[in-house]
Amino acid sequence: GKEVEDASEPTKRDRSHLESTLKLNEDKPADDFSGALQRLRKIYHSSIKPLEQSYRYNELRQHEITDGEITSKPMVLFLGPWSVGKSSMINYLLGLDDTPYQLYTGAEPTTSEFTVIMHGPKLKTIEGIVMAADSARSFSPLEKFGQNFLEKLIGIEVPHKLLERVTFVDTPGIIENRKQQERGYPFNDVCQWFIDRADLIFVVFDPTKLDVGLELEMLFRQLKGRESQIRIILNKADSLATQELMRVYGALFWSLAPLINVTEPPRVYVSSFWPQEYHPDTHKDLFLKEEISLLEDLNQVIENRMENKIAFIRQHAIRVRIHALLVDRYLQTYKDKMTFFSDGELVFRDIVEDPDKFFIFKSILAKTNVSKFDLPNREAYKDFFGINPITSFKLLSQQCSYMGGCFLEKIEKAITRELPDLLGSIGLGKKPNILSCDITGCGETPKNRYRKP
Repeated sequence: GKEVEDASEPTKRDRSHLESTLKLNEDKPADDFSGALQRLRKIYHSSIKPLEQSYRYNELRQHEITDGEITSKPMVLFLGPWSVGKSSMINYLLGLDDTPYQLYTGAEPTTSEFTVIMHGPKLKTIEGIVMAADSARSFSPLEKFGQNFLEKLIGIEVPHKLLERVTFVDTPGIIENRKQQERGYPFNDVCQWFIDRADLIFVVFDPTKLDVGLELEMLFRQLKGRESQIRIILNKADSLATQELMRVYGALFWSLAPLINVTEPPRVYVSSFWPQEYHPDTHKDLFLKEEISLLEDLNQVIENRMENKIAFIRQHAIRVRIHALLVDRYLQTYKDKMTFFSDGELVFRDIVEDPDKFFIFKSILAKTNVSKFDLPNREAYKDFFGINPITSFKLLSQQCSYMGGCFLEKIEKAITRELPDLLGSIGLGKKPNILSCDITGCGETPKNRYRKP
């Protein structure tokens, strides 16, 4: 490089901690999980998918799992208001600054697209329409959001070591006073699709503008159930004096508290994620430490990708099972209420309007081991049965075959035995890590901590 730096140019910070924390220089082969992935696909296709299709789960949650998705890399999603530094952060992590492929950044809302940054042999951009058409990629389900959306989806392939292990998704900034219609596509549904699949969700804020408006509130509603994936980032932290920063930190929690209802608050990182040196007289050491622990977080996701995949498929199976039990219950109630003379339409409307009168949800909670937090809401079923007439479904007890066994038993076996066993088999080769069964509760019976083994 040049010996003499131009004095007016801001100095760039050292990137060595990025390379060492993310292990970018190690040439060790990534763990090979192809065998486990094959088993996971097999469990999914034989034990989960039949029930999912039979009860049209996809219509309830817009959630089909493709093979591309089972084999895809972990996805890191960047969300937050506009101009908080989401794109700058990606540029910084990948060292794209001052290259022709840096993501465009600026004070105005710049990213109006969903940008997927993935690994490729050379730098190139891919149209959304092409990405959605390619079934080998995990983005084919996005076609259902329509052409308007696909024009706002763009892929960038970058030959970067980190992208061999993870895919980044940059989203359009949330603009508080914007109506859905102005975007021209269902913004919230698209966000939900990415949120459901992300292994790590960075919600980025700029401490100088902290107003939690409507779109942001919607966003946090959509993040329910994904709390363990969320990391909140207070970016540009070196642009404030310490006292000011503490105030903002408090204000952030205050405004987010009603939106996040978990026992453990999400981890907040306070730092400044871009290549320029930290401002003088700010807490450089703290910011650097925070940055390193965020990078370690990212590393953890890469190392636990297989466990997360299995946990994701298992979570999906649990939801499919609950959905099947509910539809079965609605159908059973309908059959019990029908007499020779009654009008099927009216009978069913009565049930859908007020399922509690018939204890539909209560009986599911009482009879099966389902947590009340996993139950979908009643309104969703009004819409669901609006499209799918109740008479087009079969009872669970009729979904059995002599050779194949019963759909319900198969999915239950997958949830309680097959998937936890698969998780265990991966754990053997590695040191036990945080995703052991104690936390995700693979086993259905709680352990007694006080009994001696």
